[in-house]
Amino acid sequence: MTHIYKTNNKEIIELLKSGKTAVVPTDTIYGLVGSALNRQTVERIYEIKDRNSLKPFIILAGSYEILDDFGIVIDKYTRSILDKIWPGKVSVIFHGVSQEFDYLTRGGDSLAIRIPDNSQLRQVITETGPLVAPSANPEGKPPAVNIKEAEIYFGESVDFYVDGGELRGEPSRIIEIENGKIKEIRGRINK
Repeated sequence: MTHIYKTNNKEIIELLKSGKTAVVPTDTIYGLVGSALNRQTVERIYEIKDRNSLKPFIILAGSYEILDDFGIVIDKYTRSILDKIWPGKVSVIFHGVSQEFDYLTRGGDSLAIRIPDNSQLRQVITETGPLVAPSANPEGKPPAVNIKEAEIYFGESVDFYVDGGELRGEPSRIIEIENGKIKEIRGRINK
């Protein structure tokens, strides 16, 4: 049976660490999340979401350490930009991801990573490790704005739901920083 939580970080952390999937509120919209370090969980989220298997998911991180964990090296300029936008609603595409994470990069060498502007979620991620976090909707449909809509989309295929009320935000902005230039991929930059 699928459970709906208002808040219980300890149980949520344990479930995510064990490879479970969930719909959770982020600082933007509801996300369909699972451990980015668990290949089976990542593949399961592709199935649940019915997503094109060549499109990588955005990764939510709790801190900058994730960059080292994924083998990503950044220069001082990039770090100065990250300091201005993280935590925040901006995902950044990084190249040079370790081949160990090919199941995340989906044949490429890049990932979009974000440190969310939601302290409770960051606390969870610090305990669970990075999470894949596509929007909570089947590909091609609008993101769920509440748990009821998410349940209509996913039902029992998701292990649990965390109710954060109604969320009508926009998906995160996506940028790429290359050769000292910021390229907007989706949306516009604002923290």
